[in-house]
This record gives sequence, structure tokens and C-alpha cells, in this order.
Amino acid sequence: MGEDPTRRRALAAGALLAAGFLASCTPGPGGGTGATARSGPAPSGSASGPAPEDVVTGLSAPWDLVFLDGSALVSERDSGQILEIVRQGNGPARTRVVGTVPGVTHVGEGGLLGLSIGSGRTLYAFSTAKDGNRLQRFPLTGAAGSFGLGRAETILSGIPAARFHHGGRIAFGPDGMLYAGVGDAQEPDKAQEVQAVQGKILRLAPDGTVPADNPFPGSLTYSFGHRNVQGLAWTPDGRLFASEFGQNTWDELNEIVPGGNYGWPLAEGIAHRSELRDPVQQWAPSEASPSGLAFLDGALYLANLKGQSLRRVPLADPGRSEILLRGELGRLRTVVPAPDGSLWILTNNTDGRGSPRAGDDRVVRLLVR
Repeated sequence: MGEDPTRRRALAAGALLAAGFLASCTPGPGGGTGATARSGPAPSGSASGPAPEDVVTGLSAPWDLVFLDGSALVSERDSGQILEIVRQGNGPARTRVVGTVPGVTHVGEGGLLGLSIGSGRTLYAFSTAKDGNRLQRFPLTGAAGSFGLGRAETILSGIPAARFHHGGRIAFGPDGMLYAGVGDAQEPDKAQEVQAVQGKILRLAPDGTVPADNPFPGSLTYSFGHRNVQGLAWTPDGRLFASEFGQNTWDELNEIVPGGNYGWPLAEGIAHRSELRDPVQQWAPSEASPSGLAFLDGALYLANLKGQSLRRVPLADPGRSEILLRGELGRLRTVVPAPDGSLWILTNNTDGRGSPRAGDDRVVRLLVR
């Protein structure tokens, strides 16, 4: 499980942050219409390319990563800490503690999870407290290399939590709204109740209120029938995709439409039922367990935990995929487009379910072009 948060963090030999980072990498517009799903699991291949390069090592159960100015910010699930990845001149990258989110309770898969950057240099975080999951925002003080964490403002609290199925991924869409994947908290039937928050993708105004144009009046629910969404990404042509953990049969990549019902627990994977939205692609959980999701240069990239792989799905044919990494890094939690055109990936081998290797956990940089 987690290491002592006061430990000395190891540095990755020779790895440098890309110079001149732009502000937060937020994917393109949301919305769009659903695509026709294939009737079964798509074939996967393998692809060779540049090896991933360490950026930093010695992290403890990292969960999410966002970019702001010349730095990257990382959440650690168990410690509740926000870390900043910085560089000193031409030396190696290192981490420093920006702050600790108060009241974080780590039980099972809970703790400090998703991060997103809002307007006005505001950091949003999804975390677990004693009374359930919550969404908070924090002003970031200082500048890149010396960020500090301001006082917390809770914008949504009391989201039911259990030992498993928290969801936890958050992201701002280009409409300026905050989207949050919320797991079913081990109450599957709640996923079909529109007014319950479990098993949903929520859409909130930045202050936590219900947007007037949400699909269900007075409700934060944007889509429902989800088991455990942990990946959100928009594409430039206006489509929102989400990666989702199945139970025993199928993990899913879904194209999200407002008000869509994605089936759980009535169905898992492709069901061919007119009232339900089928995934555009599905995989056996042993091959996938997808968490993070990113879009870059015409393709979606999925970070897989149990499958220990990075999967590429071409937007032009989202029913197919290929494997770029398999097993080299162990469990992969998060994949994020970096301002320099690479992908940054968080490993997750120190979260109690992996087999840590020397230097784990780590952030790695991968060129995919």
C-alpha cells in the first residue's frame, strides 16, 4: 500500500520535463451522437515504437495528473497529497508537495482521486471523506515551481461511497462544465435511478449547481446506467467518450450522449436492446480494466490496470484497437496528452493490487508519432 508521505522521493535519471508547457491540456468539445457498436470484441494487435521514458519515480499510489503552466500536478490516492513535478535548470525532474487535501479517507479504492483545472487557476479534486465522496475546488497560489493549495470549497458532498466503485475521474468540457464519473458504490440498482448520483456521469456548473440545459431538469445526471466510469475524453469533432469497468464479462468504451442509458446492471457490454446504449468496443476484464482515457492525434488511448497495457483506438474506426504497451510498466492508471505532443502515463503498482518494481510508482513519457 502507500509509503510514508515524508519519504524521500526518488528521481528519474536523465528525464526532463518538456520546456515551455502550455496551460492545462483540456480535450475538445463535448456532446455529439452515438456510433454503431460492433457485435463482439474487436481484434487487437501490437505496435512497436519508442520506449517510455521515466519523468519521475518513487510515487505512492498516484491517481491523476493535470498540466498547468510549466508544471504537472499529481494526486496521490492514499496520502491525500497534491504533488508538483518541477525541473531545476537542465537537471532531472523532481516532485514537491503543493498541499494535502484535508479530510481524505483512504478505504479500499477511495482517497484522493481525479483532478481537473478550471478557470482562474482553480484546481478541482474528487476525493473520499468520512461522510462519502465529494467534489472540491481550491485556488492555486504562487507560480509554476512553487504552487500552493488554497482553502477548500466543497461544491458537491455526500456522494455515496463504498469500498469499491467510486469512479472518480473529473474533466472540464469545452462548454465550461465539469463532468464527473461516479461509480455505483456497490449498489448496482442505483445506476438506473436518474435522481441518484451513483452509476452516473454527472455534469455540473463550476460552482456545483445544476446547468439549466442538463438532460434531466433539476438533476446533475448527464448519462446513467454506468458501473464504474474512470475515463473521460472529448474529441475535436464533438464526441465524448468514457471508459468503464465491467463486472465479470465486459469492460467498455462508450460514446456518451446526453440522457443516454448505458445498461448497468440490466446489461454488461453489447446487449442489442433499443432502450440501451451499446459500447463502441468491449474487452474481457482480464485484458483491460480501463481507467484513464485520452485523445491525441486522431486516436483514443486507454490506460489499463489488470491488462497492464496502453490501448490505441482510432477515432475513424472506434470498434478496433491495438496495443502499444503490454506488461512493460505493470498497471496503468492514467494517460494524459502533454503540451509537447507526447503522452504522460501514471503507473499504479503501489496501490495494493500490483507488484511494485524498483522505482514504482512512476510517471513516464511516451511518444506515439
